[in-house]
Amino acid sequence: MFGLSIHGGAGTLPRAEMAGELEKRYRAGLAQSLAAGFAILEAGGTSLDAVTRAVVLLEDNPLFNAGKGSVFTLEGNNELDAAIMDGATLAAGAVCGVAHIKNPIELARSVMEHSESVMLGGSGAEEFALSRGFELVPRSYFYTPERWKQLERVRHGDANVSAFTISHVGTVGAVALDSQGRLAAATSTGGMTGKRFGRIGDSPIIGAGTYADNRSCAVSATGHGEIFIRTAVAHDICSRIRFGGRSLAQAVREVVLEELPAMRGEGGVIAIDRHGEIAMEFNSEGMFRASRRAGEDPTIAIYKP
Repeated sequence: MFGLSIHGGAGTLPRAEMAGELEKRYRAGLAQSLAAGFAILEAGGTSLDAVTRAVVLLEDNPLFNAGKGSVFTLEGNNELDAAIMDGATLAAGAVCGVAHIKNPIELARSVMEHSESVMLGGSGAEEFALSRGFELVPRSYFYTPERWKQLERVRHGDANVSAFTISHVGTVGAVALDSQGRLAAATSTGGMTGKRFGRIGDSPIIGAGTYADNRSCAVSATGHGEIFIRTAVAHDICSRIRFGGRSLAQAVREVVLEELPAMRGEGGVIAIDRHGEIAMEFNSEGMFRASRRAGEDPTIAIYKP
């Protein structure tokens, strides 16, 4: 059994604003990412390659808050974060606050595979990127008019919008199990609209927004980053399976529908366990998500059934 699940962020997604052509575009983006990652698994490729490829395509899609189309800081810049983890070895790599990296998930993987560190940040991460042959892109590469409008709404104190509700919608991630039984997880984000002081959320934090362990499961999270860090969401889910004897579905439900709401944390997770079971749960209005397992048709959804 092998399988892949992806997400494009969770949060306040008014149905009236998502109808018609926009919904089709989101579904098409999810379908493209899922198909690319799943093709790798079908060909006998690794879970690491599958999640990397799936996330790269989401980073390249300006609809999502990762890579091109990332949200802006209060100063009008883009600061991107990403993390990846190998469930077979517990190796992990992460980057945070990078401003000139086209695909942060690829740099995070390079940190994992070609450095002695787990996380590199800012200019140091970009110096490492140059040493590994990455090309830097200008800040203008990440710009989209829609994200700039969101920043303007926050700057002008729009009472109908908050930096939180319009930011984590679009964070992307992928989890996979390959035919060799290896798990992997990857997450990438542009952070929070209007953030200041180099704020970092849960996405690049191993154990919070990203975690994979062949003894339990792989998890990628999206939501209220500060709460997800404080509750170590991704690691908590894995621990409930490994040490608490929970099924994947039980562990995910307990964390997302009980622990997070108790802390006023909004968002969701995607997860896959060592048996190929997939869970995609959220406590917000919606979550862009898709999944496929060997021998089954793909599923793509935004709202609860």
